[in-house]
Amino acid sequence: MGYKHYQNTKLDSSYYYFNQAKQESIREKDTSRIIHSIAWMAQIHIFSGDYSGGEATAVEALPFIENTNKYPNGKWNIYNALGNNYLYTADHDHSLYYFNKALSLKTDPIEKISTKSNIALVYIDQNKFHNAIKILLPLTLKKELSNNPEIYARLLDNLGYSYFKTANPKAFNYLNQSLKIRLRILDNWGLMASYYHLSEYYNKSHPKLATDYALLTYKKATEIKSIDDRLKCLELLIKNSPSSQSKKHSLQYLHINDSVNKARQKMKNQFAKIKYDSKKEKDENIKLKEQKILLLEQEKNKNLLFYFIVTIGFLTTLFITYFLVAKNKREKIQTSYNTEIRIAKKLHDELANDVYHAMTFAETQDLSTSQNKEILLTNLDTIYSRTRNISKENSNIETGSNFVSTLKELIASFNTNEVNILVNGIDSTPWTKIENNKKIIIYRVLQELLVNMKKHSQCNLAVITFKKNEDKLQIDYTDNGVGAVLDKRNKRNGLQNVENRILSINGTINFDTKSHKGFKTSFALPI
Repeated sequence: MGYKHYQNTKLDSSYYYFNQAKQESIREKDTSRIIHSIAWMAQIHIFSGDYSGGEATAVEALPFIENTNKYPNGKWNIYNALGNNYLYTADHDHSLYYFNKALSLKTDPIEKISTKSNIALVYIDQNKFHNAIKILLPLTLKKELSNNPEIYARLLDNLGYSYFKTANPKAFNYLNQSLKIRLRILDNWGLMASYYHLSEYYNKSHPKLATDYALLTYKKATEIKSIDDRLKCLELLIKNSPSSQSKKHSLQYLHINDSVNKARQKMKNQFAKIKYDSKKEKDENIKLKEQKILLLEQEKNKNLLFYFIVTIGFLTTLFITYFLVAKNKREKIQTSYNTEIRIAKKLHDELANDVYHAMTFAETQDLSTSQNKEILLTNLDTIYSRTRNISKENSNIETGSNFVSTLKELIASFNTNEVNILVNGIDSTPWTKIENNKKIIIYRVLQELLVNMKKHSQCNLAVITFKKNEDKLQIDYTDNGVGAVLDKRNKRNGLQNVENRILSINGTINFDTKSHKGFKTSFALPI
């Protein structure tokens, strides 16, 4: 932004952004860019005619560049800016001092050529034209200038002007050659210098042409907003113009000179304000930074408290999880133990007695008769059936595509000549949408209910109904048996497993039963 506004001669804006760049570079500790920004700020002071401001600004960079060779380009920019600043104030000794310091640096050839050209300008300003020619003539032969027509044209112009001041006939050739290059590359600043030198060249030999070049210089200086060059042109026009025109140019000179003094004072005040505001902003930033550090410290303390609470919460959650896992493990162990007890009880109550009777029958009866053989075979078949039923009650449950068949087989196994079981809605139930663990729960719950029915209900009819109710599956069981009054003891001994299984999958269950009026229960689980 600083470069952009400088090219558009918006110097106050350019100065502001270069100052911002300097402050940002100081924060980033980027010494190279600090020096670079200061050099441009000094250049803006000099371009605005504020030479004391240019000197003061350029000197700010000296602590960064003295006693180090890390920033040769930055040194060159600062020394060159100081050299130009003293040149414009006719302080030739200081100007040569800083130009020579710039020349001693290890920089690229083009920068060395520019520095020597600036030293030649000091000699021209001192009217030491022969010294200037000794410097400029060898420079015009440098091969590095083949790709730098702007610098080459400047050397030719200054060499031609020096020849003119020493009455050397070579002057016109160099002045004219420089003018052609500058016209070709549209170098407005260079054209202004060429027109001015040609105006001086023709001053005595061709006054009309000298005036024309002076007017061209003034026009170009106006285009590029160079106040000092406009004033120099007006001085030339005052000398070379007839009395009527001279008076006009004199009035114009006085008006511009008065305006430029005011403008420069205003510009100096603007530059000072920009620096002041920047310092004020810097101080405020320091204050804000201190406040920010305090806030960060407070935020840090809050974060520590938050982390402490989160840690406590995590540990609590971990403890609860461990407790629940341990509890679940204990429940599983207890369930496994209860299952083993139930199986052992079945084996003892239902199977052991039958086996004992079969063994006693085989030992005491004559098995050679067909009737006794038939009785023994019937007893063995009964034992086999009971063994298979116990195995089914505790075997793995098919939860895939054969689940419905397995469930129907379970229900059918309790259908006898004495008990008729009716089933409704089992085929229309969306079993594919129900999770496998829920299918297992449904199977085991119905198994528990049917076992309970077989042992206690004394019914001759039972009905199981499946129906989908919105996003839930509801299963109703009812029989016409003796029923029971469900107190805590009866529930714990008979149907507690049913209730626990349903609640474990976030389901609900209701028992509706009274003594001698049948047994009813309804449970629902989310699909």
